[in-house]
Amino acid sequence: MKVFAVFLLAIASASAGLLPQVAYMHPRDRTTVPSIDGRITNGHNAVVNQFPYQVGLSFTASSGSWWCGGSIIGNTWVLTAAHCTSGASSVVIYYGATVRTSPQFTYTVPSSNWIQHANYISLTVRNDISLIKTPAAPFSASVNKIALPAIASTYSTYVGQTAVASGWGRISDEATTVTSHLQYTDLTVIENSVCQNTFGSLVVTSKVICVATPNSISTCQGDSGGPLALDGTLIGITSFGAEDGCEIGAPAAFTRVTSYLDWIKTNSGISA
Repeated sequence: MKVFAVFLLAIASASAGLLPQVAYMHPRDRTTVPSIDGRITNGHNAVVNQFPYQVGLSFTASSGSWWCGGSIIGNTWVLTAAHCTSGASSVVIYYGATVRTSPQFTYTVPSSNWIQHANYISLTVRNDISLIKTPAAPFSASVNKIALPAIASTYSTYVGQTAVASGWGRISDEATTVTSHLQYTDLTVIENSVCQNTFGSLVVTSKVICVATPNSISTCQGDSGGPLALDGTLIGITSFGAEDGCEIGAPAAFTRVTSYLDWIKTNSGISA
């Protein structure tokens, strides 16, 4: 498994509200197990065809490989996180899988097929979004797209609403073995100001959406790039959480899709 730098910022400056009181990292970077690893912590098993828009992404680079999630937004486009595509040379896309190792079909595409946001900044997790151009995927009950938010909802904060996250991230902070079944959990969107108390305002900008993680329910390794959906609409892309673990009760953060509707349309032609 590729080893990644953890985003550590000075605790001494945290009182200013700009820098984090808790160090943060991408779910993709948590594991030390050299394999596709896990699931959402303390979530539920998905049933067949429950999340037809969910894909698994197995990235490869000269230094290793890693697993992320993604969302189908068109039959030739997948949306994921920039920290997932960053540094990779190719990806195998798993479509229609409830059991991770049993997809309906897979496509392998090179890095030339993806569009990583030109202004992605890993240190502050800015613009953590990428598009992957794929061969045309045949839609069915198990493989289908998820809707993007309407332009009219650009200023929606979604605070207080319950959204669903899905993916194959680790089952717990202690997990060292892989689990194959797609997981999901319901998470409540919180005010960004609450999230800033943990991660700082340099990291939690208006282009980030955060959720509470009560009862050790959160996104964990392997969920990076995966969807946060509300009423069948994609509102977030799994981005980062607390370095200290998925179960410590710190907020989980997502790229706010409404902040990138123009970027998505410009680069893929897709809109709500």
